[in-house]
Amino acid sequence: MFKMEIKDLLKNKIVDALKSLGVETTSNDILVEASKDISHGDYASNVAMKFARNFSKAPRDVASEIIEKLNKEGIDHIEIAGPGFINFYMKKDSLTGVINKIIKEDIDYGRGNKKNKKINVEFVSANPTGDLHVGHARGAAIGDSLARILAFDGYDVTREYYINDAGSQIDHLGESLIARYKEILGLPFELPEDGYHGEDIIVIAKKIFDKYGDKLLEKENPLEFFKLIGQEYELEKIREDLKKFNIVFDVFSSERAIRSNNAVEKEIEYLSKYIYESEGAKVLRTTDFLDDKDRVIVKSNGEYTYFMPDIVYHVNKLSRGFDELIDVLGADHHGYINRMKSALMMHGYSQDVLNIELIQMVRMMKDGKEFKLSKRTGNGYTLRELVEDAGVDAARYIFVMRAASGHLDFDLDLAVKQSSDNPVYYAQYAHARLCSVLSQAKDIKIDETGSKLKEFSELELVKKLASFTDVVATASKERAPYKITNYIHELAEKIHSFYTECRVIDRDNLEVTSARLGLCLASKIVLRNALDLVGVSAPSKM
Repeated sequence: MFKMEIKDLLKNKIVDALKSLGVETTSNDILVEASKDISHGDYASNVAMKFARNFSKAPRDVASEIIEKLNKEGIDHIEIAGPGFINFYMKKDSLTGVINKIIKEDIDYGRGNKKNKKINVEFVSANPTGDLHVGHARGAAIGDSLARILAFDGYDVTREYYINDAGSQIDHLGESLIARYKEILGLPFELPEDGYHGEDIIVIAKKIFDKYGDKLLEKENPLEFFKLIGQEYELEKIREDLKKFNIVFDVFSSERAIRSNNAVEKEIEYLSKYIYESEGAKVLRTTDFLDDKDRVIVKSNGEYTYFMPDIVYHVNKLSRGFDELIDVLGADHHGYINRMKSALMMHGYSQDVLNIELIQMVRMMKDGKEFKLSKRTGNGYTLRELVEDAGVDAARYIFVMRAASGHLDFDLDLAVKQSSDNPVYYAQYAHARLCSVLSQAKDIKIDETGSKLKEFSELELVKKLASFTDVVATASKERAPYKITNYIHELAEKIHSFYTECRVIDRDNLEVTSARLGLCLASKIVLRNALDLVGVSAPSKM
């Protein structure tokens, strides 16, 4: 019976019932939700209230007509509640049938059908001029989790990092390295006012000296050399830190490369009908579309604003065949959204071709107090230090736990605490506990039918497992990775309750034991799949 989820089965039954009553609709228009209170059944729908106008009758009367026409296979009984809710009480075997489905599909359980849609997710994109900090870390965790969820839901996803290697910040990097290189040579030096004064610049300058010797200042254009080699070192460091954070990008795009072949000039020419001059500057009429004011793209001194090459970059991404672009940016980019959407609409794209997820600030907390600087270096607290102090799993999980639009207090003490207070420890311990049980009972045959499951905690856990596919689809649709961590926590609660209330291994009652082992295996699979969607490991031992 279980070729599809219970919710989908009920939706299809409702669609068929409405059709027999003369109302044509699809399952997308039907809402079926798992009941939070078991006294209200296993699942509930508001369909009678939604379609009451079609019948010109009271919702409770419509509910009665729908129930009369409904195919009741797999349903124990149905009740009408309140103003017209339809509550479904499922037969036990229709609930527990999901266990076999989960075990059979394994790593693919919860995966969506292929969508035939290419999505580019760009995130982090920090300037290659220094270490990644905790703000970058939150954007990295959310961006990568979003990419994982979209890919699991059936989209063709590309993770992209945009290297800002053509702006003044790279000039300052090169100038700072030359100053430190001169220092190594014993020459007079002066750090540029807008330069980089961190310890990492000294380290890179020493590496350059060790590799290339003491003649670099004799080059025809030493600044260009130091700019290129400096950002190579910085970018390699960023790649290594992200890899340790369980993040690997598919594409690194260079601003310098994208701006080659007069790409910016060509874009200005293309947009000419939307451009006017004001006080010597070129201004783009973004108010013709979604923006609240027009935007300068070329300053009066001839320099481009950062917005102009960004337009070229987004047009470049779309030219590569992507159907949707998602940018994961800091919250200070709020005004950026409508201006970029407007620029793309000038190319004939829909405003929905670009979606921007804004990441709010992170406050690092320890001993109940906020801290911003590293105790080791006195500089900003970095991603590398966070991984060393809290671990990859705790950091990634905690960053994703809250909606990106909300501020986050990261409690470092909680992140390393080995107790149920720590949400990632609580979830991982549930997985390790299941692995332990299955290992202890590896000589007992597993029953995948669930036919012997009847306890409340068993059936509640089964329903939570069955809802995973729906949670994935919702998190994907709403671009909300935190919905996965919410699910993980709720699933872990159900697993711990089941383990506490039910004796899993009872060698005097092997039939029930076999059924409970099947539930353990299905739970282990779903919990592992969910943890993987947020880049967190599922350990077999704690």
